[in-house]
Amino acid sequence: LPADFKDNLNKVYEAVEESDFLAIDGEFSGISDGPSVSALTNGFDTPEERYQKLKKHSMDFLLFQFGLCTFKYDHTEEKYIMKSFNFYIFPKPFNRSSPDVKFVCQSSSIDFLANQGFDFNKVFRNGIPYLNQEEERQLREQYDEKRSQANGAGSLSYVSPSATKCPVTIPEDQKKFIEKVVEQIEDLLKNEENESLDLEPCTGFQRKLIYQTLSWKYPKGIHVETLESDKKERYIVISKVNEEERKRREQQKQAREQEELNDAVGFSRVVHAIANSGKLVIGHNMLLDVMHTIHQFYCPLPDDLSEFKEVTSCVFPRLLDTKLMASTQPFKEIINNTSLAELEKRLKEVPFSPPKVESAEGFPSYDTASEQLHEAGYDAYITGLCFISMANFLGSFLSPPKNHVSARSKLIEPFFNK
Repeated sequence: LPADFKDNLNKVYEAVEESDFLAIDGEFSGISDGPSVSALTNGFDTPEERYQKLKKHSMDFLLFQFGLCTFKYDHTEEKYIMKSFNFYIFPKPFNRSSPDVKFVCQSSSIDFLANQGFDFNKVFRNGIPYLNQEEERQLREQYDEKRSQANGAGSLSYVSPSATKCPVTIPEDQKKFIEKVVEQIEDLLKNEENESLDLEPCTGFQRKLIYQTLSWKYPKGIHVETLESDKKERYIVISKVNEEERKRREQQKQAREQEELNDAVGFSRVVHAIANSGKLVIGHNMLLDVMHTIHQFYCPLPDDLSEFKEVTSCVFPRLLDTKLMASTQPFKEIINNTSLAELEKRLKEVPFSPPKVESAEGFPSYDTASEQLHEAGYDAYITGLCFISMANFLGSFLSPPKNHVSARSKLIEPFFNK
């Protein structure tokens, strides 16, 4: 896992928790694998048709940069404090049994991002891995199974050592192999100089037999662990230990496995944090961002739009799309162009007023004059600014007028979850 992701994860959690609302934006490896992008998003589709088109033609691409901007209102200073994060995401296989993800790239999208100075090494070399919920469940099961195997193969540890018959069924062709292992261990236990023994690399099935036989034959006194050589071959190490040391090593191993598991869940942990916070999540033209987020970090997309809405409301209970908001009363009369860059410019002019927003200490600040559009964190930031200007504009209709409308205000509820 990229070290800076692990080190900063708590910063991300904290920013999400303290925020009044957050804005998100994704960059993808492509938009459409068939129809032209304009045909894919023409204005004449019903919402159901649009969902079906995107589901069919856009989901094999990878969401590989996720921008998150959190906004917290400071009442004394009457301004928003903003924290922005850019995550580069890549489904690096976690171990030999993890999914080997195939994804598609669209040359125009890649070319466009490359021209914007997008650093692809940050994705492919240092990208943060992720798992969806089913993959995470399977991985946890694998770990639990390995653990019960190592802890004496479940019920096998209850056989009293004086029982002469081995409770493990060893196939004929493996008997010699297991006998040889037992001999080596007997030698290790007799020999006072050696503390541990590396067995020859062997198959997963043989390792399982070794674990089962040893937990029956030597319930105390040895610690058995599988390691991987430089050549990626797996072998078993057996060490002499007293009971205390054995328990300590077992705990260490469990802690290490727990950490590995968290690492594999990776970026999904950020999405879970956003979901669990229940905060208002803002995006611009965000259907595709939301579809990719659910598809990549939660579950395959449902067949129809109504089911998709149900899943979405479980993940993001409150969503607001600034493009949609700008195309609705009372904004649509005043705003002609709802593309993000144009919207941001228009909202700085009368009757709107530019919002007061500052970067938190130690966080990158963006200069809107230099337009870093299409870096996900920057687009999320601009989206947040647009929302604040539009929300505050709604306050001007109140009597007496309010110049700050909070993300929890009733005034913006009509724009939720559209």
